[in-house]
Amino acid sequence: MDRTALRARAWLAGIVALCGLWLVHNGAAGRLMAPQPSTAEAFAAGPELRPGSPVAEPLRPAAPVRIRIPRIGVDAPMTGLALGADGRLDAPPADDRNLAGWFEDGTPPGAEGAAIVAGHVDNAEGPSVFYGLGSLKKGARVEIDRRDGRTAVFSVDAVEVYENDDFPDKRVYGSTPHASLRLITCGGGWTRETGYLGNVVAYAHLTEVR
Repeated sequence: MDRTALRARAWLAGIVALCGLWLVHNGAAGRLMAPQPSTAEAFAAGPELRPGSPVAEPLRPAAPVRIRIPRIGVDAPMTGLALGADGRLDAPPADDRNLAGWFEDGTPPGAEGAAIVAGHVDNAEGPSVFYGLGSLKKGARVEIDRRDGRTAVFSVDAVEVYENDDFPDKRVYGSTPHASLRLITCGGGWTRETGYLGNVVAYAHLTEVR
């Protein structure tokens, strides 16, 4: 795992403690758990592009400013996340329920490689920006507006859920020969003591540039 992956992994570890705050605060009774992906949305045999889906040429690096995922109602600004004093990347502010963060020390969305974007599943007040991530289906569209005025359009190849102690770092953070996107939030089982016990990851690749 390279330095970029290690930093991203540390960031993910940092936001695990902020998962499931709504359920923890209010109790599970009468509360809906965030949707979890079905096995039908997983990769058939390891990371792969969805058959028949076009692959667009990567763009030059430019910072993202907004993300839209029409199928789950996401339309949110994006913020860059930097290393904190403890060497971990800061998580998006938990009090802003409609904000996604991107790993600005890594690949910007639309450029060659795997861009990492994460958002909270909830906060103490209710569902947050990536609450519905686990309900995405293969082929769903993800649009990211960039600071250079271009919009990078991605197509979802798979959605998987992993336990915290079985997170596939290489699959998620490994290099790719095309422009890829990884959307990450909390998921899996849930307990009142710890919140969510894993992570949902949606894999996508660049199919169009507008």
